[in-house]
Amino acid sequence: MRNPKSAQTSSEICFMDATALVELLRTKKVSSVEVMKAHLGQIARVNSKVNAIVTLVDEPQLLAEAQAADDSLAKGNWLGPLHGLPIGVKDLHATKGIRTTWGSPLHKDFIPNADCLLVEREKKAGGIVIGKTNVPEFGLGSQTFNPVFGPTRNPYDLRKTCGGSTGGGAVALACGMVPLADGSDYGGSLRNPPNSCGVVGLRPSPGRVPNTPADLAWQPFSVSGGVARNVTDLAYFMSVLAGPDERIPISIEQPGSLLARPLDGRSFKGVHVAMFVDMSLPWESEVKETVRAQGKVFESLGCVVEEAEPDFRDANECFLAWRHWAMESRFGDLIATHGDQLNEYVHWHVEEGRKLTGPYLSRVELKRSALYQRVHEFMDKYEFFLLPVNQVLPFDVTQHYPTEINGVKMENYLAWMKSACYITAPGNPAASVPCAYSKSGLPIGIQIVGRNHDDWGVLQMAFAFEQARNLQKRKPAALG
Repeated sequence: MRNPKSAQTSSEICFMDATALVELLRTKKVSSVEVMKAHLGQIARVNSKVNAIVTLVDEPQLLAEAQAADDSLAKGNWLGPLHGLPIGVKDLHATKGIRTTWGSPLHKDFIPNADCLLVEREKKAGGIVIGKTNVPEFGLGSQTFNPVFGPTRNPYDLRKTCGGSTGGGAVALACGMVPLADGSDYGGSLRNPPNSCGVVGLRPSPGRVPNTPADLAWQPFSVSGGVARNVTDLAYFMSVLAGPDERIPISIEQPGSLLARPLDGRSFKGVHVAMFVDMSLPWESEVKETVRAQGKVFESLGCVVEEAEPDFRDANECFLAWRHWAMESRFGDLIATHGDQLNEYVHWHVEEGRKLTGPYLSRVELKRSALYQRVHEFMDKYEFFLLPVNQVLPFDVTQHYPTEINGVKMENYLAWMKSACYITAPGNPAASVPCAYSKSGLPIGIQIVGRNHDDWGVLQMAFAFEQARNLQKRKPAALG
């Protein structure tokens, strides 16, 4: 029997830390049914404004799953780290019995007969899939809109983009519609939306969260992970999602439980940290100046902060070449039969992918290997590299992508986010953590890049920065 004095209001439940909510569930101070009802109520109030959750599981089914979690606990059976928590699942991730569209008219009514590994792990940990979160079509680009569901809007300014491709997940979190949401990242999709929406995300090292099923099991560019409202929740969620799987040859042989340790046990005194200069990229001045100003926060932690950046020569070429190659392998056959139902980005990638030759790709791979070595040598001196997540503030939600920055023309739909793509190329783990708000009230995130495979170190530094910065979160405009 719950103690009435410890009862939580629906609003408190919806914006409570996921880790705190788990503890209330564990101690029976709140029930899974109450948690589910609170989030369903928040979705009913807010989702129509932002369009973050595009497929909602039927309420009777959700309440039945929540009741099953409560019944299990009543018998002394704790289901796992996500016991009874509603989880937002990205609409690129296959969910058994729940529509999965990839934001494409080709799949607008598709219902998978199996879960992907990410969802398997969420369910095994006791999580309840509440619904699917919106994405750009096939996850291409960092602006969440598609012809099936339309755009997802920034909760801080409904006229602006929320980023992408994990846009729906980031917005659902910011609006209290889910306590945790999963996502994926190729060119910035676990970093750009948190940056735009005032939440946190981690692009883990390739293989930290195995992608299966996967047609390209060896590729290191597309990774899966999570987004959350704070670093503690993110690390907790990642401890569930991470861990090896023999079906993926690059999976890292470390258990996810390593990410569940306390984050506050490390001193950063004397740790060398590099603050970006300009990376030879165009920037909106407010973004650049705001992130560079965070150096003093890292100094307050005891870090030695210096202005320096790796040599990212060839990063753009390497990123684009392998992206073209991967997209051609995925969509090349579809172009012939369903070309009219595939967007301009798909057509561009396939066209460019078909121009690639074996000798060219071998030269690109030599360049990528050299890039990795340069970044490795740089990170040998500096344990962390700091830079903005994106080069611009969130832009108009009706604009597909920025076509220029400070008078510099963008050559394609990805060029405005090279600050994220460049980090993808060598494969380093990177977190996006809120650091400030723009003059217009939009969130700005800082990107914390760590050494190869040091996801734990990145989370520790992200937590330390979050605590030291102590940014007073503003209420998103979408909440009224």
